[in-house]
Amino acid sequence: QAVVDFERLGEHAAAFQGHDVGFCCLGTTRARAGADGFVRVDRDYVAQAAELARAGGCKHFVLQSSRGANAQSRFLYLRVKGEVENLVQAIGFDHCTILRPAVLLCKRQESRPMEWIAQQFLGTVALLFPTAYSVPVEMVARAMVACALQPGKGRVKVLENGAIHELGKA
Repeated sequence: QAVVDFERLGEHAAAFQGHDVGFCCLGTTRARAGADGFVRVDRDYVAQAAELARAGGCKHFVLQSSRGANAQSRFLYLRVKGEVENLVQAIGFDHCTILRPAVLLCKRQESRPMEWIAQQFLGTVALLFPTAYSVPVEMVARAMVACALQPGKGRVKVLENGAIHELGKA
């Protein structure tokens, strides 16, 4: 494990060398970082880390994005997620897997009251419709590992929430 300064990521290129697979779950919130900070973290840092990984020999990059990611979206969150997906794909990894989970069910260290309410509601809905609106973070992690172990055919694979559930169960 290497601790890096994302504001000086280029100075940490050695930390990105010699890895076959890169996993990226980096992200923040607009509320926490502001609009500019959100874009810097969720798009710029992720794209720069992917570039360093590729330059360091990484063959397969696994990116956690978001359901609804779309570079043409009017909504900042979805637009930035779509933009970073496009940037990472353009880097030219042998394999690029993009996971688009719905609402992540997890315990957070910081207080996010509205997200907590949504998680409680969606956790209950998940009993009836387990793959429709949410996914436990543990399932996303298992799906990411499964993608790395068996990347499949094709250069780019995009997994929506239902496929994440299926892969995460295996």
